[in-house]
Amino acid sequence: MIIYKSKAEIDLMREAGSILAEALQRLQDMAAPGITLLELDREADRFIRSRGCIPGFVGYQGFPNSICTSVNDQVVHGIPNHRKLREGDLLSLDCGLIHQGFWADAGLTVGIGKLSPLAQRLLEVTRESLAIGIEQAQVGNRIGDISAAIQGHVEAAGFNVVRQFVGHGIGRDMHEDPQVPNFGIAGRGPLLKAGMVLAIEPMVNAGGPDVALLGDGWTVVTVDHSLSAYFEHSVAITPDGPEILTQVRP
Repeated sequence: MIIYKSKAEIDLMREAGSILAEALQRLQDMAAPGITLLELDREADRFIRSRGCIPGFVGYQGFPNSICTSVNDQVVHGIPNHRKLREGDLLSLDCGLIHQGFWADAGLTVGIGKLSPLAQRLLEVTRESLAIGIEQAQVGNRIGDISAAIQGHVEAAGFNVVRQFVGHGIGRDMHEDPQVPNFGIAGRGPLLKAGMVLAIEPMVNAGGPDVALLGDGWTVVTVDHSLSAYFEHSVAITPDGPEILTQVRP
């Protein structure tokens, strides 16, 4: 069941999103060769709590940390540990928080130092695919319009979208209806209406689309060990067009 949000609820989700965007900006600024994934996790936890919010990932379905940190061939849901970042790494950061009962969920991929041409192109195409998908988040369109736009841009660049994990609705729960795949057919799927809030999150592999789950029960990697990148925003569907809730505001 799709849960539509009131203007007041979207206002709260905008506040949540802005705080989350600040947290992600801090992590992006910190990410450099020699920094450990746990240091990033601890800073995220500290910052989120300092703003009166709850780090939503801690304990969510048993997840142990405040952020997900996925490096190189890790796609999503990597558990922060003592691994030190190295020059040339691709680091995907996924974070969520709860503010006055409402979730914000967002993420991005950061290049550590100088990237290879392939890694740089993958990062750029993935970021672009999110923007192109968000452009389709218009009243009267369908979920498939978002999905097809993302898939088309990614595949035109010679990359592949992950099929096993998709975006989702978001509100008082992190995962609500509808699902938002990063692949599909334009004109199909649920109709987009004002009051819907979607977490749109393309996950893009430099190689094939297939992924596997590691033994820790969380970390998802590419089967062919190719690089992967990821970007995510929480987006409100409004009569005036899509509004990105998870961006730093003046």
